Amino acid sequence: MTNQPQGHLIRSLGLFSAFILTVSSVIGSGIYKKVAPMSVELLSPGLVLLCWFLAGLITLFGALSNAEIASMLADSGGEYVYYRRIYNRFFAFLYGWSSFAVIRSASLASIGYVFAQSFHSLVPLPDLPDSMASISIFGVFTPFDNFGVKGLTIGLIVLLTVINYRGLRGGEGLSRIVLITVTVVIAIIIVLGLTIGGGSFQNLQTTAVSFVDRPWYDSGFIQNMFAALLAAFWAYEGWATTGYLGGEIKNPNRNLPLALVFGVLFVMLVYTCINFTYLYVLPIDQLVEAGKSQNTIAAVVVVKHFMGSGGVLFISLLILLTTFGATNTTALMPPRLYYAMSREGMFFKSASYIHPRFNTPSKAFVIQAAWASVLVLSGSFDQLTDMLVFASFIFYGATALGVFILRYKMPDTPRPYKAWGYPIVPALFILFCVALVVITLVGKPREALLGLGLMFTGVPFYYYWRRQPEAK
Repeated sequence: MTNQPQGHLIRSLGLFSAFILTVSSVIGSGIYKKVAPMSVELLSPGLVLLCWFLAGLITLFGALSNAEIASMLADSGGEYVYYRRIYNRFFAFLYGWSSFAVIRSASLASIGYVFAQSFHSLVPLPDLPDSMASISIFGVFTPFDNFGVKGLTIGLIVLLTVINYRGLRGGEGLSRIVLITVTVVIAIIIVLGLTIGGGSFQNLQTTAVSFVDRPWYDSGFIQNMFAALLAAFWAYEGWATTGYLGGEIKNPNRNLPLALVFGVLFVMLVYTCINFTYLYVLPIDQLVEAGKSQNTIAAVVVVKHFMGSGGVLFISLLILLTTFGATNTTALMPPRLYYAMSREGMFFKSASYIHPRFNTPSKAFVIQAAWASVLVLSGSFDQLTDMLVFASFIFYGATALGVFILRYKMPDTPRPYKAWGYPIVPALFILFCVALVVITLVGKPREALLGLGLMFTGVPFYYYWRRQPEAK
């Protein structure tokens, strides 16, 4: 590999491009699906909206904390680079491996899976015979179940890998076109829903028939709230991946923090408005019913209510477009992380190769596509999302803790951006991350332990790769 001609990463992205990639990496399937399972957990429109706001606020706290470190240490690889400076080589590796094994690859698989489900609702895909579909591995994984949807998901991952393999500008341009189109269409749905949707403010004030009023400190209430937050955080997942492009963003110490903070603020605005519309148009009992049906998407139910069967086609096409764009952005950024790891001898050696013509980490894209395809075959959408959100918050908390550590270790290092609300905002974010990890371990031990198991599969690789010399 060392004798092959190589290209190099080029700083070609401005602030607006970084903002677009931040937003498009977040807005995906969650904006259409997650209000239903959240309604099942909380049974109150007011609590559902509160949960969306809290998830956005906590995500913003994370972005504000992350932005300070990004302003100091921006480079290709994002948190992997940060953790090398904040902690040590092992913790940085554990993050990078976890991103590959669980967080980013599962995110790519999950969003692509929703795209395929939406396509399947419009054009039924063939499935394998029951004798094959029922085959399980260890009684946990059923790789041939729902194989038509899984096959299309893998096909989408391959297609987008090819597009992004061939250049950063092509992938970023595709994300830009899709995001602008999606944002305009979502705005139209909000306006129509609030004007001709037949909704009522009474829907926002009426709880589900099975709702039981409990104090906020009740253990059952806390567990339900965190379960709903876990769903909301999936909708916000992906905001930090823009940091992987630190080596390809112009003036990254300024533009990267701005893209992170303003990107999350924009997503908060969109999510608040669209979920307010859902709950305004339909009584929460109908959203609870949608949440109990495995193949029902809340946004489809809402739009069908005021636009009829034509609305179903309209929203289904919008979901296809949105998840296509989110899958593209999710595929675009993580290979830069694997490239950074490989350069330091802490990942598969071929991942450090930069294509001489396209100037992309082309072989890292191939590795990512292969593993994401395996994850598609391994489990359901909800298994994957719960697993990756759990794993993500371990490292989100570690990044926020890094703000305190670097203030102590590197007090004189220039900080183009300082975390707003320090030390309260980073401290609150850290406390929440700890709470979410503990409550997920208790409430969803299977998903949490699967996530931890995949994270620690990298330990043998670490002890093999650590014999490689450190980057100079």
